[in-house]
Amino acid sequence: MFGISSVGAYLPRRRLQRASIVAANAWSNPALAALAKGERTMCGWDEDSVTLAAEAVRDAVRATPVQALYLASTSFPFADRSNAVLVAEASGLPASLRTLESAGTRRAGTAALLCGLDSVRAVPGTSVVVAAAEHRVARVGTSQELSFGDGAAAVVLSDSRVLAEFVDSHTHLVDFIDQYRSEGQRGVYQWEERWIRDEGYLEVIPTAVAALLERTGIAATALAHVVLPGDAASAAVAIANRIGFDPAAIVDSLQAAVGDTGAAHPLLLLNHALGRARPGELILVASFGQGCDAILFRATEQVDARRADLGLEKWLTRRVPENNYGKFQSFNGLVDRDLGKRAEMDRQMRPSAFHRHRHFLTSFRAAVCNTCGTVQVPRGHYCVNAQCGARASFSERSLADVKGTVRTWTADRLTFDPDPPAYFGTVDFDGGGRLSMDFVDVDSGGLDVGTRVDFHFRIKDIDPQRHFRRYFWKAAPL
Repeated sequence: MFGISSVGAYLPRRRLQRASIVAANAWSNPALAALAKGERTMCGWDEDSVTLAAEAVRDAVRATPVQALYLASTSFPFADRSNAVLVAEASGLPASLRTLESAGTRRAGTAALLCGLDSVRAVPGTSVVVAAAEHRVARVGTSQELSFGDGAAAVVLSDSRVLAEFVDSHTHLVDFIDQYRSEGQRGVYQWEERWIRDEGYLEVIPTAVAALLERTGIAATALAHVVLPGDAASAAVAIANRIGFDPAAIVDSLQAAVGDTGAAHPLLLLNHALGRARPGELILVASFGQGCDAILFRATEQVDARRADLGLEKWLTRRVPENNYGKFQSFNGLVDRDLGKRAEMDRQMRPSAFHRHRHFLTSFRAAVCNTCGTVQVPRGHYCVNAQCGARASFSERSLADVKGTVRTWTADRLTFDPDPPAYFGTVDFDGGGRLSMDFVDVDSGGLDVGTRVDFHFRIKDIDPQRHFRRYFWKAAPL
């Protein structure tokens, strides 16, 4: 038996209210009012598909050894730098890891999932983490601006402690052009919605699912949980009737609370389904984008034994409503906003310096003196303990999963920050170590001396001249 042994996810904390988007664009497109209900997840200025994926991978892997990372997205920040290697180092995965990046279609997440399943089947004892993340930018005033959402999901595939065993899969390919984005473009161009529904979702998805059910000999009525693409939510019942399964089996698309997270959505809803599945129940996952991947799983006894580790509730409830549509536009570079004189500085990254300190900057590892046990952040040449002073005798300790306490803090509106005020200060790490760092996800009045914090991989700054982004870790109040 092999299949899914662990799941993880991540949703940005901010939830942009769709009514605020409609209010700002109703003067030019009053038809958007029909989409005004609910909210969508919204990245902060310092989040992208890499930081989202790193959070989801850490949530899924925990302490599980994995031999490969397959990463999927249609919104990778780098076209010529391995996004997967960056996610692997930020997630504390080993340097011997194999990586694969899947892109170019909303089926990228399930395509990576199928590759991972093939790897686990081919080499017994192998564990693969598959992650998908999206931070897609839509054109201003379009329905996609309301329907898109930012988020990530990850699954660990192995042949031990399996939550859902893999049954079979079928892929049906067709170059159906419902939407596209050419090189150099930011927003997606989409064709007429009714045509996409009738000729796309209602033809392509049932074809793939029917072929899978025929090969396995499983009746459509036996499907207990059916994951459909987020952008096919409006056609979900029609798809159920076309295939022949109970519409009650359709897994909530999360359109009202999250939006459509593109390539990540099938894995996100698979996480959601596992949180509700019972042993023996069949879970069908379908994706869409120039064809359809249909993948069938069967829940095992482990879903009951590990129920507390499953589901999306912790991410769905970790939310802060956002009504400022202008902030959303600014964070996504949709307006050319004057950032002030203090923003006018050269942010060139020195690759040689980064390479020397990458274990600290990306993997967030502290040094532990082998002589006296003192933790120091960052690592130096000598132990910082005045009673020790040992030279070059250190082990490493990851700080990514420890907690800390705020020792000092400042809220500064004079220094430049894309989301003022800039919060920064000093943090004491549990187990030793102290560091001056930025704070993120701070609500008004939510930070004080003694506040407990955890740590998140985020964008430090972006070089507008060379289009390079630097990453580091930030502290967030618990």
